[in-house]
Amino acid sequence: MASGNAIRGSRVGAGPMGEAERGESAPRLRISFWCSNGHETQPSFASDAQVPDTWDCPRCGFPAGQDRNNPPDPPRTEPYKTHLAYVRERRSDADGEAILAEALAKLRGEI
Repeated sequence: MASGNAIRGSRVGAGPMGEAERGESAPRLRISFWCSNGHETQPSFASDAQVPDTWDCPRCGFPAGQDRNNPPDPPRTEPYKTHLAYVRERRSDADGEAILAEALAKLRGEI
């Protein structure tokens, strides 16, 4: 006996008509973009759409440009800094000593 679910195995928009039922697709342009690793990607854009200057490479994630001989530079990744490294950038050792002395004086009840 059949299960009774008539739309099982189909999806929205599926049907035998194809292009005739959905209408004609917009005219497209395929633009080539190259990343610094030499990967080429060719996304398609509507012919009247504004083409971006850069596109993310789907293989390596680096930015890709339209000039094959001069692709954009990959982003520089900064190494992870600890909280202490940021504090040391803002304060000198003398400032740290003064803050420590003030905190110890508060704990001892001198202030």
